[in-house]
Amino acid sequence: MDNVLEKQRSAHEDIERLEQAIVDQYMEDAKTHREKLYNEHVVDKFLTRIADKSEYLHELYQDKDGLRQSEMEALSGSTEFSEFYERLKVIKEHHRKYPNETVEPAEMEFIYLSQKKEENDYEELEKKFSGEESTGRYLDLNELHSMYINLKGVKKLDYLQYLSEFDDFVTVYPKSIKTTEEYKHYLNQLFQYLYGFFRRSKPLYDIAALEEEALPEFNQQWEQGKVPGWDVDTSNQGLFCPACQKQFSKQTVFDAHLTAKKHIKAQKKLEEQKDAPAEGTVENIVGGKDDKRKAIAWRERLIIKYAEALADFREETKSNVERKQALTDKERILEQEQEVVEFVDQDSDDEDDEKIYNPLKLPLGWDGKPIPYWLYKLHGLGVEYPCEICGNYVYMGRKAFDKHFQEWRHAQGMRSLGIPNTRQFHEITKIDDVLALYQKQKKEGSSAEAKADVVEEYEDAEGNVYNKKTYEDLKRQGIL
Repeated sequence: MDNVLEKQRSAHEDIERLEQAIVDQYMEDAKTHREKLYNEHVVDKFLTRIADKSEYLHELYQDKDGLRQSEMEALSGSTEFSEFYERLKVIKEHHRKYPNETVEPAEMEFIYLSQKKEENDYEELEKKFSGEESTGRYLDLNELHSMYINLKGVKKLDYLQYLSEFDDFVTVYPKSIKTTEEYKHYLNQLFQYLYGFFRRSKPLYDIAALEEEALPEFNQQWEQGKVPGWDVDTSNQGLFCPACQKQFSKQTVFDAHLTAKKHIKAQKKLEEQKDAPAEGTVENIVGGKDDKRKAIAWRERLIIKYAEALADFREETKSNVERKQALTDKERILEQEQEVVEFVDQDSDDEDDEKIYNPLKLPLGWDGKPIPYWLYKLHGLGVEYPCEICGNYVYMGRKAFDKHFQEWRHAQGMRSLGIPNTRQFHEITKIDDVLALYQKQKKEGSSAEAKADVVEEYEDAEGNVYNKKTYEDLKRQGIL
């Protein structure tokens, strides 16, 4: 029946069934990590539906159009019997018109969901995570680490150090780069990943409460100029230009820049933003739409709070990375001699069914289990490739060895030798060999240093590749 009271009754019934479904979901004995995570995602969907139904009920109870009040008066007034028989007539006509219409009980939806869980192999859940994340057990910051390495002026950290210090915005990230577009892009990507990992690995965690708790403290510290990494000299607060986002040290310099074309253009743009502010932006949330620095600092504070809440995941990730990278000689010999790897069945009834038997310390695959030994041998992951230029760092496997020539460690070693890291020096790992080749190139007049503008390649945000000279010219003109 299409009336307000029936809609309210139906919504209340749906909410009660969803609450019972949540109870049934928690009553199931989930033993493995994957089963527990699956249950949390299902409960999260139920809670979202309850919130939507409750909002719908709230609108019905408000009765802005007065339909509910008129129905109540019709059912409780002098015409209550005529109203009753009129509605009964509508029901009979509907069943007379559709005599064989099948009706599925509302509880069947949850019965199907339970059966689906028994038959499903959790493929949809595993698709939400990368292989490195191992169904929500570990963080996967490899891509963000690459973005961090490409930032100018930051400390060069390896992946393990980055896992420990990526949220240290005081010492790791210089204040001079915090207003650059590259840093803002990196910060947004880091924030979005941590937020998304929260939603995937801890769907029932109340992120909104965490943010609401952190906001008052942040606003108070910002007003006092005591936000770590953004300390403000209160004596020069009047010399800050919100349009240009610059802090000036002298009054004369501040007054002189007010007549510059760049400041006038920035001031006009700032006034336009004030007239039409974008709703839901980070600037409006923290109350700092006139100060972009505050929005960046607030995003840093959120990342710190997320990292604190994900401390257990971070420690597990660090342990996993150390286990895969730091193998002793004894373990490598054992890996070469042992060719059979036994696994513990994840679906067994044992309490320790999530522990995997991995005596060879093989790398983990996309499913969180050690890769087969034949695959380990095929890719040569047990073969060591030392590089003297990288400080005698040892790379495991040919793939990692080939990749390291473009990474920061090798580039820094070449830079310390005063030699450009060009393709002519790839595959060379001895310092004497690199120096000899460089001297030979200088004698032959084909020094890579003289051709650095042509040999070195740069890539823009759209994937276009230019040589160094062309890239710098385009960037200087503002085309890139």
